[in-house]
Amino acid sequence: MTSLTPATRRRLQQIRQVPSVWEGDRRPLVPGFASAMDADPDAQGECILWVDGVEETVRAMDVVPADAGPEVMVRSLLRAIESPHGGNVKPARPQRIIVGDRETQFYLRGVLQDLDIIVDYSAELPLIDEIFRGMQEIAENQIPALPPDQEEALLKAANDLWEDAPWDLLDEEKILAVELNYGDVETLYVSILGMLGMEYGILMYRSLDSLKQFRQRVLAAGEETEGLERAFLDQDCFFVTFNDADFIENGNGSLTPTAEPTFGSLHPLEGMRPMLYEEEAMVVRVALIALHRFFEQNLPDLDVDNFPERVGRYRIPNPKDAKQKVTVQVKTLPEVAAELSQMGADQQEDASPGNPLPVLRDDLIPDDSFYSLGAMPISVLEMLRTTAKVYQKSETALPDKVDEFPMILIQTTRPKAMELIDGLQAAGGLEAICFNSGEDPFLGEKYDLGILKTGNGELHLFGEFHDADPVHIQAKQKWNKRCKKTKGICGLVIAKGLTGSTRGNPDLKDMLALFEVKSLSEKDLGLGPLELVPQFDF
Repeated sequence: MTSLTPATRRRLQQIRQVPSVWEGDRRPLVPGFASAMDADPDAQGECILWVDGVEETVRAMDVVPADAGPEVMVRSLLRAIESPHGGNVKPARPQRIIVGDRETQFYLRGVLQDLDIIVDYSAELPLIDEIFRGMQEIAENQIPALPPDQEEALLKAANDLWEDAPWDLLDEEKILAVELNYGDVETLYVSILGMLGMEYGILMYRSLDSLKQFRQRVLAAGEETEGLERAFLDQDCFFVTFNDADFIENGNGSLTPTAEPTFGSLHPLEGMRPMLYEEEAMVVRVALIALHRFFEQNLPDLDVDNFPERVGRYRIPNPKDAKQKVTVQVKTLPEVAAELSQMGADQQEDASPGNPLPVLRDDLIPDDSFYSLGAMPISVLEMLRTTAKVYQKSETALPDKVDEFPMILIQTTRPKAMELIDGLQAAGGLEAICFNSGEDPFLGEKYDLGILKTGNGELHLFGEFHDADPVHIQAKQKWNKRCKKTKGICGLVIAKGLTGSTRGNPDLKDMLALFEVKSLSEKDLGLGPLELVPQFDF
């Protein structure tokens, strides 16, 4: 039996013990449980729960593989003690725990020796039973994202839109009108998302006024979070968006990009709803089919600089009765496109050219890169200066008697590493490495954002670290101490070997570039705390 290390036992003994009885159990994830827990809907395995019977609070909840050993119960319990679920729940050590499995009871008794925790068994765990019953009811009563009888046709229509890829040629200002006169909807005004590569899809506004109002509010809000959120929620539209593209093999060795669509509705009184009811689904289905036919005929003749009048009329099968047809007209609206473009131009003229708003970009660092804060011995630094394919020397010399050089490591594949190096050089080289506080106001999570400042003044995100992560806290403390010793000089190392045996610890021959720069504090950067805001293609 694996036991806790002496250091871990001492750490746990220092946590205050409270007169509480906790229930703990692991149970199979039945269909619908994962979505009810906001977990991966395809997740398979078991759910572990630790519940404080006195406070009646869930202290830990984890999804684990069904074949995971009893160690997962210990790991989950330690999280319940040291890092309980919920922001207002404090670390605590219970006097007694009750589990619903005899083997788990004997195992925990052995592991938790010297922690003064009584481990008992009970065939009935009323609190956990109640929680699982509630989750089961939620799962069973969940309304599907799409009506079952419309789902197949809607997914087919969305896939056709994905293959049309109108965002490759048209931006969000190029508006199309889809005249349906179907159900309660007369005309939908379509704005295309994706030309800037942030989120692909379309917005189908139920009125032209809503579209223009949203555009005006977004431009007026700038980067002000509350204004953007209000503008976003005040839209009156259907939406079809696609997550990040994946690739599937065609059988001949080539790859085809594919993405999973999300359907939903936005309304000032309802807010955002990631689902469609029956009548809405039929309207969206007819509109998507008509758009696909229009794009097949006209998209090659359209782009951001050429958006003339084009009209297409189509007979679409009625979702209510396939024997009947719905006549739909799709047309471009060049006058509206020009009006929206002028709004953006007027906003730029009103903005102060001497004080442009900083933009934190996230398109420089390759996806799936490994990054970390660390240091290298001065002897290794001196060798790397001569072996690196690209070396940017610091403007100031390192102080004497420095043993370690603080550095950020970004490790990826060789082609992506060379692309990253070229991108930095094209941006005027690397000027500084910074860390700035950030927050996701929607999830209530706080981060420490790693930022690269390039010579052209741009800011690029290289990493997000949870501010409460003890590993990052310790690494950041060491980073600050080392930078203090080097008088603010630090470095960026770009290495290959992401998928090899040297992942996370590259050899000298794997290190392709070294940029020696200054380290900036959050105060020096002058941005203040950053907040995650909705991203739009404006």
